[in-house]
Amino acid sequence: MASYQTINPFNGEAVRTVELMAAAAVEQRLAAAESAFPAWAALSLEARGDYLRKIATGLRDRRDDIQRTMTTEMGKLRHEALVEIEKSAAACEYYADHAADYLAPQMVPTQAQRSYVTYQPIGCVLAVMPWNFPFWQVIRFLAPGLMAGNVALLKHASNVPGCADLLRDVVNGAGVPKGVFDVLHIDNEQAAEVLRDRRVKAVTLTGSERAGRSIAANAGDQLKKCVMELGGSDAFVVLDDADLDLTVAAAVKSRFDNAGQTCIAAKRFVLVDAIADAFVQRFVEATKARRYGDPQDETSTLAPMARADLRDELHRQVQESVAKGAKVLLGCEPLAGSNAGYPASILDNVVPGMPAYEQELFGPVAAILRVKDEAEAVRVANDTSFGLGGSVWSKDSARGERVAAQLECGAAFVNAVVKSDARLPFGGTKRSGFGRELAEHGIHEFMNIKTIYVA
Repeated sequence: MASYQTINPFNGEAVRTVELMAAAAVEQRLAAAESAFPAWAALSLEARGDYLRKIATGLRDRRDDIQRTMTTEMGKLRHEALVEIEKSAAACEYYADHAADYLAPQMVPTQAQRSYVTYQPIGCVLAVMPWNFPFWQVIRFLAPGLMAGNVALLKHASNVPGCADLLRDVVNGAGVPKGVFDVLHIDNEQAAEVLRDRRVKAVTLTGSERAGRSIAANAGDQLKKCVMELGGSDAFVVLDDADLDLTVAAAVKSRFDNAGQTCIAAKRFVLVDAIADAFVQRFVEATKARRYGDPQDETSTLAPMARADLRDELHRQVQESVAKGAKVLLGCEPLAGSNAGYPASILDNVVPGMPAYEQELFGPVAAILRVKDEAEAVRVANDTSFGLGGSVWSKDSARGERVAAQLECGAAFVNAVVKSDARLPFGGTKRSGFGRELAEHGIHEFMNIKTIYVA
């Protein structure tokens, strides 16, 4: 039987060998999901909410096991893993508390005696999830999805199988009925077959543009709903009146947390000329403080990248950008003796035609783009095929809000780092995908939005 091996990104040691599921095992889980759906959908919101609260408790109770698994499988710093676990637990509680508001029938006055919109679950949703936030990415779909009355199957990234199994164990430990949530250890070809199965009603994917194209095409061929949260190359726009102390600290955090492997990380730093030199000088000095090391070591402030091949691809993008005229201000060479280490790095003088301008740098490399004024900053910020998030930095919040409204992205933040929040919809435009996760918009994505009309 085919298998794959997971590698500790910090030390290069083999962690686990996982056998791909045979067709019979996949069939068993599909059948269980179909069987579990009617009873789960018929439960009251209060009952489903009780299960979600128990999942939150389970996440917190097993935080040490979970953070060690994240650290070992994909290299996340210990303290970053603990933050992710708490965020995931809080999201479960949030949807347990607020799903009733999102799912309440909406009365619409018409000529009828009664006319209203109601929300009904659709069944089994396949979730294809990435490794960079191996719990949060799943929970931000799963918590609203379970509260909506759907059931779910998870095909997680191949380098975080332990995280997938731990989450399944937490859900089972909460007493959630068999078949409501399960894990499929399968490859991409098997996942395509699962999506084609009549018992799977929709798919949600967080991942690469390549994966998004493949899965969206498959879903379209089956006329099945899909939500795609793909890559991003977020602009971090610094205007001439920005508070540089605040802005530089935020820039370092947004670019280098999670080893820069975040879809909504600031990647393109669009600097108005009037403050560019001052910002860059401070940014370089602050970035030097990021210390690469063992993710379990509390003094480490920069994690390894998740895999050696991802580090090598990032370095290829850097080298090509430098060959085309980008200037290295810091780092930009793989860390000697490391398995997948790359230093916190900064490239200046990034212009169109370079990978650092045109492509997503999914790792700890910041690209500096210099512009003459606010109008050019907006143009350059929007000069990308991506449209996930963006931020604007200015002491004048009204000015910042005006500029943020012009950014072509799914989320624009003023004087704050872009982040996902259970209370706000999350998703992108352009090649960053379509559909939304979280909040009212996200919970409705995988529901039958049904009109009832009583004459």
